[in-house]
Order: sequence, then C-alpha cells, then structure tokens
Amino acid sequence: MGTGDQSPQGETSKAGWVLLGAALLLAAGSVGYNIYEGSRGPSAPAAPADDAASIEQLRAAAEASKDDAGPWSDLAYAYFGQGQYAEAAAAYRRALEIAPDEAVLWSALGETLVLASERDPLPPEALAAFQKAVALDASDPRARYFLAAKKDLDKDHEGAIAAWLDLLADSPQGAPWEADLVRTIEQVGQINKIDVAPRIAKAQEGRKPALLAPGSGSVAGEAASANLRGPSAAEVAAAGAMKPSEQREMAEGMVAQLESRLQAEPKNVDGWVMLMRSRMTLGEPAKAKAALEAAVKANPGAAAQLRDQAAALGVK
Repeated sequence: MGTGDQSPQGETSKAGWVLLGAALLLAAGSVGYNIYEGSRGPSAPAAPADDAASIEQLRAAAEASKDDAGPWSDLAYAYFGQGQYAEAAAAYRRALEIAPDEAVLWSALGETLVLASERDPLPPEALAAFQKAVALDASDPRARYFLAAKKDLDKDHEGAIAAWLDLLADSPQGAPWEADLVRTIEQVGQINKIDVAPRIAKAQEGRKPALLAPGSGSVAGEAASANLRGPSAAEVAAAGAMKPSEQREMAEGMVAQLESRLQAEPKNVDGWVMLMRSRMTLGEPAKAKAALEAAVKANPGAAAQLRDQAAALGVK
C-alpha cells in the first residue's frame, strides 16, 4: 500500500498500519515470544535462527514430531524472527493441527498473517484466528489487541479505545506491552480528537502489581538488594501467553523459589518484602503475614521498615 493513497479506504488502512506498528512491539516484547504450553510444560521460546542450517534443524525436529506442537511452534517463531511470515504461518497451521485448542497458537497465527499481508491490514483469516483465540481464552492479550484494532479500522474509534483500555486495566503493572499499548491509545485519541488521558489514568487504577518486580528498588527503597533478581522478560512474556490456571502455577513456583532462597538468606530484607507482595497478589494474606513475622524475626533491626512495607501492601 502506498503512503500516497488518500482514498477513504486508503486512509483507514494507513490508520490500521499505524496501530499495527505498535503491535509489532507488543509481539517483540511479550506475547510474540509465542510460548507453547504442551506436555513439556512451559518452555523458553526458540531464538530466531541465524542461518538456513538452524532453520533446517528446527524443521527436521518439527517433521519428526507427531503429537507435540512445540517443535512446529519453535519453527514458526524462528521464521517469524527472520521476517518469513508466510513460512511462519504455515508452521503455525501445522502446530494447530496437533493442538487446536491452544489460544496462544491461534493468536500467533493471526499476527503472522497480519504481517504477511502486503495490503490488507487485517486479513479475514487473521481476524478469524484472533476470534478463535478469544473464544478459547478470553484474556489472550494479543488477540484482544488486534480485535480492538479491527474496531479502529472499521472507524469505531471509541470502541477500539474502550477495548484497549480494558486490556490495559487487565494487564499487570510493568507488562512488557504496557508502554506501547498506552502509546497506541494516546495516538488514536489524538488522531480522532478523543480525550483519553483521564481514561488511561482510571484504567491504571486498581491494576494488579507484577507478581515479582523486575528489580527491587521500587519495592524496598533503600533496603533493596542488588542481587535480587525478578523475572526475566521472557518469563513475564510466558505468563502473558498462558491460561490463567497456568499463570497461577507458574507464579506459585516462582514464589516457592523465592521463599526457599530466603530460608538460606534470611537477612535479605528486600526479598521478604517481595515475598509478602507476591503472597498478597496470590490472594494469600495469611502466608503474607507469616512472611512478615519471619522477616521481623530474622531482621529485628529492620522491623519498623518491614511493618511499614507490609501495611502498604495490605498485610494485617
């Protein structure tokens, strides 16, 4: 599509491509990691292949897979990383033949088809894939993003903004796609003379904190530990691509690891604050209070600070 196309349809398409530019960043930073949850459990996304040999190795593994969609998903992601979107879409289709009930695979296919299209900003097959994704998992962030983009392409700018604001409200604080989602809302609001600033602020209210902050200074202030690591970008991305039950399982595993580490490093004040925060996020106030008591016992000199932090988190 040429940038000089000034027809009404061309203007709509151009607006769509502006929006989908932000979606590219969504893909790179979050759900585009394309975590496949199969019998193997959560796995790290395959790195984009550096050369044809790597692609061939992934293809050989995929061809050898009879009942596991993971290798096909890995191959698709590698093609995606190289910008070979038609090939990526074909690999996602093969993955879906094995795992047709995986929402994340449907939304990944939809995004790939969008990028493979030279003129249509949201091809019918891509739209159908996003609709299938939300039918399987209404919380799928990538599908929700693009379905809102469809509203904007149909000139329902208010509906698109409302849908993106709902997605923002449902996104955990610090989600990898947060900044680009806000930017999209602001951009569409500006183009269409819709005041979005107070609505963005309202959507930000009451959002759940990230389970484990990616760094601890904002949690514990001066008591922060330099060696306390939060989840990696890939781990946050994986959580964004999981079903709610799988997110919970992953979260509980991360909290258990943190709790185990604190048994070996009880002087880590920042770690105790993070553990309390995580327990509250999981809806476990009794365990959060137990963590406070253990933290105070191990760090009596920091008791006041720990209690202040606990109070701020709602631990009673």
